[in-house]
Amino acid sequence: MTPDEVSEAVTTSIWSHLLTVGGFLLALFAIARLISDRRQPGNTIAWLLGIVLIPYVGVPLYLLIGGRKIQQLVARKQRVSPRLDGAPAARESTQHLPVARAMVANGASEPVSGNRVRLLTNGEQAFADLLQLIAEAKHTINITTFILGREETGQAIIDALARRARDGIKVRLLLDGLGSFVASRRFCDPLRKAGGQVVTFMPVAPLSTRHSANLRNHRKIAVFDDCRAVVGGHNLARDYMGPQPWGKRFTDFGCIIEGPAVGLINEVFFADWSHASGEDLEALRSSESVSCPAPAGDGELQVIASGPDVEGDPLYEGIVSLVQEAEHSVWIITPYFIPDEVLQRSLLVKARAGKDVTLIVPERSNHRITDYARRQYLRELHQAGARILLYTPGMLHAKAMVVDDCMGLFGSANFDLRSLFVNFEIGVGVYSEEDVRAIRSWAGDLVRHCREWTPGQPRPYRVLSNIAEELSRLLAPLL
Repeated sequence: MTPDEVSEAVTTSIWSHLLTVGGFLLALFAIARLISDRRQPGNTIAWLLGIVLIPYVGVPLYLLIGGRKIQQLVARKQRVSPRLDGAPAARESTQHLPVARAMVANGASEPVSGNRVRLLTNGEQAFADLLQLIAEAKHTINITTFILGREETGQAIIDALARRARDGIKVRLLLDGLGSFVASRRFCDPLRKAGGQVVTFMPVAPLSTRHSANLRNHRKIAVFDDCRAVVGGHNLARDYMGPQPWGKRFTDFGCIIEGPAVGLINEVFFADWSHASGEDLEALRSSESVSCPAPAGDGELQVIASGPDVEGDPLYEGIVSLVQEAEHSVWIITPYFIPDEVLQRSLLVKARAGKDVTLIVPERSNHRITDYARRQYLRELHQAGARILLYTPGMLHAKAMVVDDCMGLFGSANFDLRSLFVNFEIGVGVYSEEDVRAIRSWAGDLVRHCREWTPGQPRPYRVLSNIAEELSRLLAPLL
């Protein structure tokens, strides 16, 4: 070897050694931090395996997206605990429900009465109603979405918002930095030029914080004049809504709400907008002259914000409480089903006790890995006596729950670990029998388009599928 070749080999060896030592030290740091986070065991094991087995991937990934209740973020972002002076309280019997108390103790609002709820059960209806609400707004339009599509649906919504901004309406559009990564730029310029405001929640290019890639705002909120609101699973994209039927459109669910609960929903929007825009929250409220919306019906609702900006995990504890308090039936509709051990075991106990535990999920979702990950949970529930129904027409994106036909829950959160413990989400608890019956009737309509799930028999040629299932289940805490 020539002297230059020897020198190059020595340099390469030194750098290789330094990288190995550096990787080892980073792995130790990541493991120490992971253990100190006091996560759920399954989540901890999944991260540990990734860090130990593939450190050059696992360590950077953990440092980028591994955080959950990030102290620095919580210190910067206004805590969300929706409260509104003058809101009429729900019946005392509703306030003392264990479910309602559990969620209030974790940061949700108190249940309020005087609301009216109208269901949105298909994308064409949701699109038409959204455009009508935009056209009828007199003062303000506040919208949060995870995904804004760069196609005809997104374009129509941007155009409608721009028209109202030119009319002098205060228009605010809050887009998630990852879900609307592309659409948040030039696509929204017509709205900006018309005088509307478009703000990105935790941009990911460049990263606003080292945890911004993990902490996503998955809330879907639209509030008009602080008196009408839309909450549910619909994103502002062709997959979820549009003017005409589309064969690939997801089946989704949401509600138009009128009454005092709208003021609480707007409080959640204000907290998110203040964080993303830098506007002072109190000044924002003062400029809006926020007051309690007038009663519009007899519905009793509870607004539940959930995420790193909430003290506890109100959606998760509310769901667990709903299951554990159920006397007759538990119906869950969700696109992805990856529960933690407590929620899964609570459902198993109810099923083994002979209660009607019904789970409706898509036959095949838009994320194949989650379909593999859910299989073991479905098998356990099936063996315990639960009814597993697969929605066959296409992707089911709705998120809802009905218990004993007298309590309900809907919103933006999936029944998976990311939605319940990581994302910024919003839910609405429903305690009025008429509204719960309407949700239950919609769920019953879904059943007509489902087939009952039965576990397949293992076969030698399904080895790869079985391996994929086991790996997906192992990674389930990270999905």
